[in-house]
Amino acid sequence: MSQFLDGNQITLLRNGAEYFPALETAIEAASDEIYVQTYIFELDETGLRIGNALKRAALRGVRVYLLLDGFGCKDLPKAYASELEKAGVEVLIYRPNISPWTLKRGRLHRMHRKVTVVDGCIGFVGGINIIDDFNTPAQMPPRVDYAVKVEGPLLPSMRASARLLWRRASKRLLRPVQPSVLDKNVSQKRAGNMRAAFLLRDNLWHRRDIEDAYLSAIKSAKFEILIANAYFLPGLRIRHTLRDAAARGVHVTLLLQGRIEYLLLDFASHALYSSLLRQGIEIYEYHKSFMHSKVAVIDGKWAIVGSSNIDPFSLLMSREANILVEDADFSTELRQHIQLSMDSGANMVSSDDWEHHHYVKRFISWLVYGLVRLMMGVAGYSDNH
Repeated sequence: MSQFLDGNQITLLRNGAEYFPALETAIEAASDEIYVQTYIFELDETGLRIGNALKRAALRGVRVYLLLDGFGCKDLPKAYASELEKAGVEVLIYRPNISPWTLKRGRLHRMHRKVTVVDGCIGFVGGINIIDDFNTPAQMPPRVDYAVKVEGPLLPSMRASARLLWRRASKRLLRPVQPSVLDKNVSQKRAGNMRAAFLLRDNLWHRRDIEDAYLSAIKSAKFEILIANAYFLPGLRIRHTLRDAAARGVHVTLLLQGRIEYLLLDFASHALYSSLLRQGIEIYEYHKSFMHSKVAVIDGKWAIVGSSNIDPFSLLMSREANILVEDADFSTELRQHIQLSMDSGANMVSSDDWEHHHYVKRFISWLVYGLVRLMMGVAGYSDNH
């Protein structure tokens, strides 16, 4: 469950345009160690920029640990990974075996986190991979996404989780585990006045932490729930909780991706539209560009930013990391940016139009939804989440 700590400074970073300069600055100032976890590391202008910063850090004696997901980074040239290692960057691939012929469901357990911890005193968490905002294959750029810069008492738990996952990945790959370069205790000094929690999802101790945080906040909502999520396919618990919130008069709004990226997931999500709309939940689809957001704001005081979508892959399979913030100013800033996206690039889905003009799409959506549920059942996962 989420453990809130006071005294943090959480800074909202909108898109890579704000995230990558802040990340690069922190890397350049590092003196001891850097942990980076990312699902995608693309060798474009942005990837080279961050990679060069990591190499410079390693060359000046900073211990740099770069953990990449085997599926998300399957196209990263091995020669580039070797180039990083020659500069002193330690590189590990999380679950490198991605053969499509294996039936082991463990291959679906991806490292989807986007977490960086620098010197145990500054951290970053969000949904932004190391890829340029305008590098959106088959999609309309730029990518819309969020991250946060974290300072304060949350850092010890962030560093501990990054270090633990690195050690586990090292042992799995039979690599020697390097000793910590930070012998002193990581600082827990106050950096601000914000109350926040660092949330993980894994397949052992934190299986439902992110889902439970959503459920708790939705159940306690008084007047507004605003969710912006790129891949939205919630299980029964979240759907029922959203329905109950709408029934007691809470204004529930969903901002979802309007452009197709994954055909099966897109159609399966549409299968839920009729039920959600009948329950009074407003749905907007973002068409202006490629929305990759995984954020929410509730009652103007509760906000969440991270890597976890509200779908089976994030809530049941992947390693995810989110930051949960209880702060009115931060929540207002995030809500205003989501609202700007809705006003400038989203279309509202009308209940009447959906029910009376999309017969074929609704029929196909239910077929695909049944197929997705069948696939999840075969893989051993329930729809109850």
